[in-house]
Parts: sequence; C-alpha cells; structure tokens
Amino acid sequence: MERMLLIVFAIIISLFISTSAAGEFNFEANLHRRSPDETLCNQLIKPAGYSCTEHTVQTKDGYLVALQRLSSRNKDLGGQRGPPVLLQHGLFMAGDAWFLGSPEQSLGFILADEGFDVWVGNVRGTFWSHGHISLSEKDKEFWDWSWEELALFDLAEMIHHVHSVTSSKVFIVGHSQGTIMSLAALIQPNVVEMVEAAALLCPISYLDHVTAPLVLRMVALHLDQMVLAMGIHQLNFRSKILIDLLDSICDGHIECADLLTSITGKNCCFNSSSVDFFFEFEPHPSSAKNLRHLFQMIRKGTFSHYDYGMFKNLELYGQLNPPAFDLSLIPKTLPLWMGYGGHDSLTDVTDVERTLKELQAKPELLYLENYGHLDFLLSTQGKEDVYNNMIAFFRSLGKSSSS
Repeated sequence: MERMLLIVFAIIISLFISTSAAGEFNFEANLHRRSPDETLCNQLIKPAGYSCTEHTVQTKDGYLVALQRLSSRNKDLGGQRGPPVLLQHGLFMAGDAWFLGSPEQSLGFILADEGFDVWVGNVRGTFWSHGHISLSEKDKEFWDWSWEELALFDLAEMIHHVHSVTSSKVFIVGHSQGTIMSLAALIQPNVVEMVEAAALLCPISYLDHVTAPLVLRMVALHLDQMVLAMGIHQLNFRSKILIDLLDSICDGHIECADLLTSITGKNCCFNSSSVDFFFEFEPHPSSAKNLRHLFQMIRKGTFSHYDYGMFKNLELYGQLNPPAFDLSLIPKTLPLWMGYGGHDSLTDVTDVERTLKELQAKPELLYLENYGHLDFLLSTQGKEDVYNNMIAFFRSLGKSSSS
C-alpha cells in the first residue's frame, strides 16, 4: 500500500508540473495532437474489417463530442441496419474501450455482427472528441464540469443525434460512469422518450460501499480537494512525465494488473496481453471536478448534483445541500437490464441493491460472482458470460420502434 501511495503522490506532482509548466515539456503522448487521419474509426474499427463513419455533435454548452457509427462486416446482412445501440464508456476511458479485444470478444464488434446499428460515444475532454467552439483545452473553464454535465449535455445530445439520424428509439449500453450518466439522463422526460431500453454494466448511482483500497485511501486523504486547491483542472494521465513514471513502476516493480486491481477489484477473466493493450489506449483525460463529484458521492452516500458548498448551493439550488437525482422518475415502462459482479470493488452489491429499491422498474439482472469491474469490458469469455444475455434482452423487446 505504501508503494501505491507513492504512485498516487507522484501522479499529483506530475499533474501539477504538467499544469503549471506545460511549456517546458514536449508531451508527445498527449493524443490531442493526433493528425486528422488518426481517428477511432481508422485506429481500431476499420482495421478489423468494419465500415465506420465519424460524427461530431455540438452540446448546448458548446463542446464538440465525437460519435462513431459502425455496422457488421457480415455481407450477408445486405447492408440492412438493425436497431441503433449507443455505447457509453466509463471514467478515464473513451469509445475505444469497447474494442480492446478481438472481434469475437469486444462488445462493439459483437453488437455490429449481431446486426445492430452501433454508435460509440466519446464525452468531452477525451482524446477522440474535438474540443469546444470557443474554449481551449488550456483554459480552466474548459474543464469546469463533472459527470452531471456529461449526462445532461453530452449523453443527452448524443441520444438526440442518434434518434434523429435513425428515426428510431435508441438502446443505451453504459459501463461504470456511463451508467451514472445514463441513470441521470433517463430521469429527464425529454431524453427517456427517445430511449427504447438501457443495459447497464457495473451500474453505479451510489458509491458509499466502495471497497477499492487505493480509491478509499485517496478519498480519506482528500486528494480531490488537494488537486483543485493546487489549481489543477485537467487530469491527463498520458502526459509524458507520468507515462515514463508508470513505465518505470510497471517494469519489474509493480504489476500494472495489480495497480488495476487496487482500483477496480480483482478481475478474473482477462490476461496480461489484455492489460498491455488496455494501456495503449487508456486512460483518457477527465476533469478534477469530475473526480471531486465522485468522491463526494463516496463520502456522503448520495446520488446528487455537485456540492458547491452551502452558500453557492443556496444560490444555485435554493437549498443548503444539492438536490438528489430521483431514480423513481425513470418510467416504470422503460426496460432495464443490469450486469454486475461479486469481485467488483467499485460497483458494490449493496449499492446496486439500493439502486434497485429506488427504481420503479424491475430490471433483468445478471450477477456473476467471479467478475470484477473490468471483466465486463475485457473478459475473454464476455460474449458467453455477459453479452449473449444482454443481446437476448434487446431481442426480447422486438425491433426498435420508430418515432
């Protein structure tokens, strides 16, 4: 644990250095400097034999977020597109998270080969998205958001775009933070009316039973507050200084798989090569405010709007504490599916049960005792263990209805 804490403090120091003295370093690993042809379609999807197109959506607060659309490599489908499915990634990830295994193992590819019209979301600040209409990524205002804005602006706008293009209601699939976003978005009547059903992998709305040792230690040390107090707004773990640090740590000192375990819990079903490929694309940047919001949830046991403190809460919300997201407002008629694991240190079974009690709907559930948080993305047997069950749930609802 002491060595893990050294990593955490090194991360904080490197973030401070990269924020306060960015001009002194050439961050070759900052993937915002991609050339135009280095898109997610060109990097991961087209090389696997799938057609893929890039889309950009502007949110109501001016961010330019990327969507990719892919379809089956199976020519027997005759170019027919099935119901639209929007995939929403988790924290410090982006749309590439759905394509980090073979076509037979990765959910994005599997859904396309099953005939679905697959759309891949990438929230603001991630390497595949495209900035803002007026703000630079160097501006602190660019990073003034948490998962709340990702839900109410980014995800809502992506759902609207897919619904508009396809003229069909949309199936939503979220993982981890993507499930927090989905639940918050589905409370909004103007969003849920465009959604056919939602499948939530490692569903999160409450976090007060998190058991991940490194996460709990960071929460106890109030590292989220320290980061913001130091004037750090962007959390970019792919700065050159940090990549060099992690390379040295993982080279004979600490297994990077163990580092993942300390954050997510023990994962049963992927191998070291999967971890290596994972770190080729992850992590993506997020905001310090987003981390603070998640840590607030862990400390307070709430599923609420961002807590700005008593005086600003009064100004913004008209009350001392931020209002809760009311899960009972998600319509009872909306079909839900949830998959979660017994070794997941972030999505605790107790917190899932609390979520289930607050929902009007009775979701279909898939519980896998030996699965951890990342197994639901990276398991070599995910199709058999998880995805076939999810696809059967979608198929049981019939063809997506037009609107």
